[in-house]
This record gives sequence, structure tokens and C-alpha cells, in this order.
Amino acid sequence: MLNAVKQVKFSNTASKHFVRFASTAEIEKHMATTYTRPEMTLVKGRGSRLWDSEGKEYIDFTAGIAVTALGHSDPQIADVMNEQSRKLVHSSNLYHNEWAPKLSAALVNATIDSGAMQSAAKVFLCNSGTEANEAAIKFARKACVSTPGKSEIIAFKGGFHGRTYGALSATCNPKYQAPFGPMVPNFSYASINDEKSLSMITEKTCGVIIEPIQGEGGVNACTPEFLKSLRAKCTEMGAVLIYDEIQCGLGRTGDLWAHTFAGKAAQPDIITMAKALGNGFPVGATMVSEKINDALKVGDHGTTYGGNPLASRIGLHVLERINSPFIRNNVMARSEQIKKRVANWEKKYSIVSGIRGRGLLLGIQLTDSPAKIVELARTHGLLVITCGTNTLRLVPPLNITEEDCNAGLDILERAIDFSLD
Repeated sequence: MLNAVKQVKFSNTASKHFVRFASTAEIEKHMATTYTRPEMTLVKGRGSRLWDSEGKEYIDFTAGIAVTALGHSDPQIADVMNEQSRKLVHSSNLYHNEWAPKLSAALVNATIDSGAMQSAAKVFLCNSGTEANEAAIKFARKACVSTPGKSEIIAFKGGFHGRTYGALSATCNPKYQAPFGPMVPNFSYASINDEKSLSMITEKTCGVIIEPIQGEGGVNACTPEFLKSLRAKCTEMGAVLIYDEIQCGLGRTGDLWAHTFAGKAAQPDIITMAKALGNGFPVGATMVSEKINDALKVGDHGTTYGGNPLASRIGLHVLERINSPFIRNNVMARSEQIKKRVANWEKKYSIVSGIRGRGLLLGIQLTDSPAKIVELARTHGLLVITCGTNTLRLVPPLNITEEDCNAGLDILERAIDFSLD
């Protein structure tokens, strides 16, 4: 049972609607049935630490599912939010605002300077990852609209691209798709790192969407050779190549973009992003080449909230800090720290069979269900999540300290040890 939340005073008539919750059942009474959550209510965060309503402290290896890359309740971001919210929050896309073009330019320039997508030219700002992918799918189809029958989208088994219908249709997972069928037509699914599956890309293919490192699917990384072959096949067939870097991009692998490691011969026509870009504030983006943008006309796509001044200013601030030597160096140092510990666990515990991924997008593969380990870790003060099949996913803040990283790993090791009793 949860402790009752303390009554707070409201300065307006909304106070009569305030409800004190004493249990999970009461908390969920008026909430749609979409998630299963443990009986805890998080009320405060700072850096890589969180506290619940009972005052219990947790080290956070989830970062809000790879979102709070700069940690919780970052003071600098809070200052940006406060200053901008007192100036202008929203004005709609009927008018220009000060910050949307600055964020767009910064994304393009940072991408080119990083050695990633050299054709980056324009940015569509939106509110989430699924919206960014919906835009990318629409843009790919619009780019090929003049070729009759060229409307097929190729996605990949194990991929996850969102919950709205276009993005869900690109997500090859019966668990997500089956209750909501039929899906949007003309979606097919290939296999990552399987050169033979590239034969599915034909003259009828308008777009191919792939995560350079699959997150939800189990932290499965595409090889550089596969991404290069994929790029070549898309070029041969005139298909638009979309990299979904919503989870794996924006510094999480140590590079600004996860596809950088594959070289210039593997670069996409579109990159989608969200999650870390707002550090918890809703913001997403679809970055396209000049060629893709040339196919778009006024009215082809839109958004009410996307690119609002508040989100754009936060995104610009976050991007500048993520795209820094400090973050890159810390990501790689903490990554090695984690990998070394897990290598020792492989020798010590039969349930641990390996670790994969890059930077701070890591998956510890287990030989059995991780559910008990996750529960024990939470009981002892560590939040960690799963993905794929029997995989523990580690996606802590990119600026997590060596001390917090070690403390979290200590708890995780104890949880693994206790789970085997």
C-alpha cells in the first residue's frame, strides 16, 4: 500500500477536485488501462536519482526510457523553461517564432559537423517519436508519389517505431499490432544484418525504416556492412532510407548519431528523433535531405504544437549540451565501466550470457526471465527495465557519474545474486 499523498492547497477552485490516493487501485480508478506499474509513485528527481512518495531513493538506469539524458530536474533546463514560459509558450505554426528556426539550424549543422548525414538540410518539428516517424513515412511516400505503384514500406523484425497507425504498421510485433488490425497496407518486414532480406526492396519500395540499434527489440545493433548494403540497395531502387534514431541517437552511443559508426556510405535520407531532445519535455523532429524537402508542398503535413517556442528553446539547450566532448567522453567511460562489470558477472553467474550495444544503450542478455531481477533491484533502490527476450536494458543518463554508475551496478549484482537463491 502506498502512503497517502499529503494534501496540498490550491489557490483556485480546482482544489475541490483534488484527490488523495491511498492505493494503486485508487490511483488507476480514472486512468485508461494501458500500463502495468509497480506500487510506487515517483514524486522527485535530481540527476540520476529518483524519490517516491514514501521518501525511498532510487538510482535510475532507465532515464525515463532513454529520455532524461541530462538527468532529472536539471537546474539549467528548469531555468530555460521558466524564462521562456514567462515570455512565450505557444503561438502556433501560423506564425514564425524565435526558437524553432534556431533549433532546426542547430540540428542540421551539428549533424553535418559530426560526420553523420551529410545531406541533412531541413527539419520538421513535432512532439514525439511516433509523430516523427509518421512524418517520415508520409514524406517517403510523397517523394515517390509521381511513380505509380511505388508505395511499399520496408521495416524490420524486432523494430519499434511507435503506437500510431503508420508507426505501428512499421512495428513488426504481433503483441502491439494484433489488437488493432488491420494495419496500414503495404508494409513488409525484413531482418537486420541479413543481406538476403534486402531483396525485399524493389522498384515498388518507396521507403525503408530501420533503427541502427534496435532498442525495444533487444538492443540489437546493425553491422556497418549491413547499413552500407542497405544504403546501396535503397539508392539502386530509388527508395528513401529512414533511420529511426529516437532511442539510439542524440549522444547515446557516444556519437551524436548512432549511424555515424557505419561511415558515409551508410548515411540516410531522413533521421527521426525525440526522447532525449527535450530531456523529458515533449519534442520530436524529422530531419530530411533537400531532395526529400523538394517533394513537399505547403499543406502536405502539419502540427499544432510542434516547434512551439518553449519546446524549441529547450531542445536547442539540450542539443548544445549533449553534443559536447564532456558527454561523449562520459558515455564511453561509463560504457566501459558497465561492460567490465558484466564481463565478470558472465564468469560468476550462469544466468548472465553476455552484453551488447554501444555507449549507454546496453543490453545484458540473460538465459531466463529478468522479471525477478528487476523487482529485486527496485526493492534495493535501482530502476532498470527490460527489452527483447530476457534482456536487461541499461539506458542511464548520459551524464551519470562514475559513483552512481558503480552504486547502481552494485545493486544490480546483488539482485542477480539474490534471484538465484
